[in-house]
Amino acid sequence: MSELVDRIVANVVRLEVRLLACQARLEADTDPEALHDLRTTVRRLRSLLRPLRGLPGVVQLEMSASQVGVLTTPLRDLEVLAAHLQDKGYPIQAQRRLQQLSGSYARVADSEQLAQLLMILDMFPRFLRAAEREGLLRGLRKRIEKVLEKQWQTLEAALNDPGHDRHRVRLLIKRVRYAAEAYPELNQLPPLVVTRLKGAQQALGEWHDAWQWLLQAEQQADLQPCVAQWQATLERGEKRADKALVKLSAACFHS
Repeated sequence: MSELVDRIVANVVRLEVRLLACQARLEADTDPEALHDLRTTVRRLRSLLRPLRGLPGVVQLEMSASQVGVLTTPLRDLEVLAAHLQDKGYPIQAQRRLQQLSGSYARVADSEQLAQLLMILDMFPRFLRAAEREGLLRGLRKRIEKVLEKQWQTLEAALNDPGHDRHRVRLLIKRVRYAAEAYPELNQLPPLVVTRLKGAQQALGEWHDAWQWLLQAEQQADLQPCVAQWQATLERGEKRADKALVKLSAACFHS
């Protein structure tokens, strides 16, 4: 048991260091990948925590991580859209979005949400060690394995549903991917499965971006010139995503 707890603590510390580095990069406001890396690190933390629910400090840490996600999601969406508009030859529209982002990275770095997350994260290894001493971690390995298995079952059920929600499937794929990375000793994935997960996540992400942008175009007049292109991207993305999900299902559940 101690070995597993040691690995979890080491993972928590590693994620804390990455978050502190992201915070410094956001504060400097010179790194276009800082926000994305912050969000990815928070997502990895939440994947690490999900099987630990019920242990001291986990609820508070999950809530803080969620609040950072809520704070940064609209900023990341704006960031992605601005980069896309610039790449597709719409510099005026891109510049408007970049102006909206002005100062936001420093505000995230100095935000109460991020400060709260870092404070609780710093204390969390002590909570785990105390729980271990008090015998609260008995059966932890089985608990984690049960949660990981349930995540795969949920994904399989979603893939087998003819009317599945692509957005939900995308989130489920992220969940199993990051959980496998958080607990590699308990959830080792064959290389083909990893490839199919990444491929499906990417295809669904492209589809999701086009879907989101079309919704925004209904409210933002300067995006109208992009609508036809995004509609075509959405239709192509649906087909690519569906093919990727078929390959994923075959690799994960029918081998």
